[in-house]
Amino acid sequence: MGLEYCYPLKEGEILNEDKDYPLFEVTIHGSDVERVKLSKRLVCAVKHLPLRLKIHYEKDPLKSIEIGVAKDPTLTLNDKILLEGLVSSEEITKTFENLLEEKK
Repeated sequence: MGLEYCYPLKEGEILNEDKDYPLFEVTIHGSDVERVKLSKRLVCAVKHLPLRLKIHYEKDPLKSIEIGVAKDPTLTLNDKILLEGLVSSEEITKTFENLLEEKK
């Protein structure tokens, strides 16, 4: 990964793949530009947490609307909305810290 650690994950790529951490498979919904922004911010916000992260990108607005997505971008986990809009790194970190606590 080199020095550039805050980068948008490619579809199906897993952050911390070599670790034995819980895996969270999330989907980012929205326009190309906003999906990339959120992906990069997401990686920066959770890279230090004991988790693996696999991102999928939903480009079909109708599929997103079907599960209740209304903002660009939106992050979902198992079709449940976690975050809407381009939220702060701190909010992303807190969301995933809470998810990790729930897994304990």
